[in-house]
Amino acid sequence: MSRKIERLINLTIALLATKRFLTKKEIFASVDGYEGSAETKERMFERDKDDLRNLGIDIDVGGFDPAFDDEAGYRIKSDKYSLDLGDISGVEIALLSLAAEAWRGAALDSAAQSALLKLKSMGIDSDLDSIPSISPAIRTPHTDFEIISRAISQRRTLSFSYLSKQLDIQTRTIAPYAIATQQSFWYLAGMDLDKESIRTFRLDRFQGEITIGKEANTFEIPTDFDILKSLNTDASNEIATIDIRKGKAHLMRSSALSVTDLGEWDRVTVPFFDLAKMVDLVLWHGDDVFVISPEHLRNSVIAALATIVDLHG
Repeated sequence: MSRKIERLINLTIALLATKRFLTKKEIFASVDGYEGSAETKERMFERDKDDLRNLGIDIDVGGFDPAFDDEAGYRIKSDKYSLDLGDISGVEIALLSLAAEAWRGAALDSAAQSALLKLKSMGIDSDLDSIPSISPAIRTPHTDFEIISRAISQRRTLSFSYLSKQLDIQTRTIAPYAIATQQSFWYLAGMDLDKESIRTFRLDRFQGEITIGKEANTFEIPTDFDILKSLNTDASNEIATIDIRKGKAHLMRSSALSVTDLGEWDRVTVPFFDLAKMVDLVLWHGDDVFVISPEHLRNSVIAALATIVDLHG
C-alpha cells in the first residue's frame, strides 16, 4: 500500500470516527503522513480532500460554534458514508467482499488506531466501533487462500498442520472439495485421506505452510457435495454469551449466532475457538461488553484486566 493511500484511509477513519469537527491542526497532528512545512501540509490536505470527494466521500465542513466565525473543521458523517450497490452479480459480491477485507484490515492496523489514540490524547472523543462500514461479516482469508483455490480447481491434494480443538497440532492430508465462509470465518471442506471421511477445517487454525500435491486430477468432487451441510455439522467452536451495549461492538456482533433485545443492551451468543483472541476482542470493546458465560472466558477477562491494573495502576 502506498503512503498516500494509507494516509487517505487513515484520514477517512479519523473523520468518520470523530464525534465533532476536526481542525486542520488536529488532523495534521493525528493522521500519519502529513509532513513538511505548513504550506506543504496544506497542499497535501487539499489534494486529499479532492481525492476523497472524487471517490464519492462527502466531507462536511463546519465550525465549533455557529454564533462565531471560528476556524473551519472537517468530519464525515456515517449516515452519508454509504454505497448503493443496486443489482450486482455473485462475482461482483465476492470482489467487493475482498475489498471490504482490505478496508477492515487498514481500519484496524496500528497506524489507524494510532490516529484515534492521538485524537483521544488531545481530548477529542472518537469511536472506531461506531463506524459500521468497517465491520464486514467476512474475515481476511488465509494467506494461502490462492494455493487452496488452485488445489481445488486442479484436483490436487493438500497437506497442512492443523490446530485441533484439544490444542494439539495434527498433520492432515485431504482432497479439497470446496471453500466457503460462515459466521465470519473461512472453512475448507474435503475428504480426509487418513480418516477416510469428509471433514471441515477453519483456515485460521492452519499452522505454517500448506503443501500442494504435485499430481493433478487425483480425485473427483462428488456431484452431490454441499459444503453448507458440512459447515452446519461443525460443532468445534465454543459459544460465548455476552451482553453488548446498544449500537456498540459491531466486530463482535458480525459473528453473532443469536441476538436478544434487553433494552439498553443486547444479549448475543458468539462462537469462538481461540480463548486468547476472544479475551482480546472483549477487552478491545471495554465497558460496552459484559461476559456472561462460559466461566473460563469470564475468568480470563478478569485476570487480563487485573494484569492491566497491575501494570498501569
